[in-house]
Amino acid sequence: MADTRLVKAKKFIQTDMGAAELYAFARGTTSLYTHRAPHKDTPNEDTVALIPVSNRNGVMVVADGVGGSPTGQDASRIAIESITSSINKAISDNASLREGILNGIEAANKRICESSTGSATTLAVLEIQGRTIRSYHVGDVLILVTGQRGKLKHQNVPHSPVGYAVESGMLDETEAVHHEERNIVSNVIGATDMRIEIGPTIELAQHDTLIISSDGLPDNLYINEIVEHIRKGPLKTVSSRLIQHCHSRMAQREENQPHHPDDLSFILYRPG
Repeated sequence: MADTRLVKAKKFIQTDMGAAELYAFARGTTSLYTHRAPHKDTPNEDTVALIPVSNRNGVMVVADGVGGSPTGQDASRIAIESITSSINKAISDNASLREGILNGIEAANKRICESSTGSATTLAVLEIQGRTIRSYHVGDVLILVTGQRGKLKHQNVPHSPVGYAVESGMLDETEAVHHEERNIVSNVIGATDMRIEIGPTIELAQHDTLIISSDGLPDNLYINEIVEHIRKGPLKTVSSRLIQHCHSRMAQREENQPHHPDDLSFILYRPG
């Protein structure tokens, strides 16, 4: 890691955004968006951040607070603060990004557990080094990579009973998205038995698209719909399509379609 400067989150957002914002990041392009659920009076409990490390390396984070505002909002903020601080320390110590991320998640878990407020958060972290990515997640966040033609190259397994049931073949996606226990999460930051799942190392192809998101997205759009939206087209257009379709599903119930109003946050990334 040649660049040893200390960093801070380039974008650290909890407030509602009117539209997605584009940024040059880690030799690629990102689109960033977060907004509370339609008709929700309490604050947005999600937090999103871009943490630049060098001109080719960086970390993206989506944290989805649980437990109700303001505790959920506080938990998601603490998670990103802890990860950013730990990455700074890793850079100073000439340690790996992996070490910084893992230590940051552990530090966040300790802080939230010690707060005794009952707050918690789920989390998706994506490490980018050149065109190589590796994911870390806790809970039911979504991490997905698709090719330009719609080939699903990677999708994580949510840490939830319903997520494990889909992975084992006991439920299909349609049954899962309508399941009454779909929002039960079996792994969170803020629990003494928290565990971190590390994804495989993936080399992105030139036209691949990566997305990490809170569960507001996969709870309202099927995976094939998400893939179809993001696989091609300018990221600004892609983001607008996702937001419009997802908020439409949240705003009005349609027969046989998912409808689960929730805070919606995502980060899209394409390599340069």
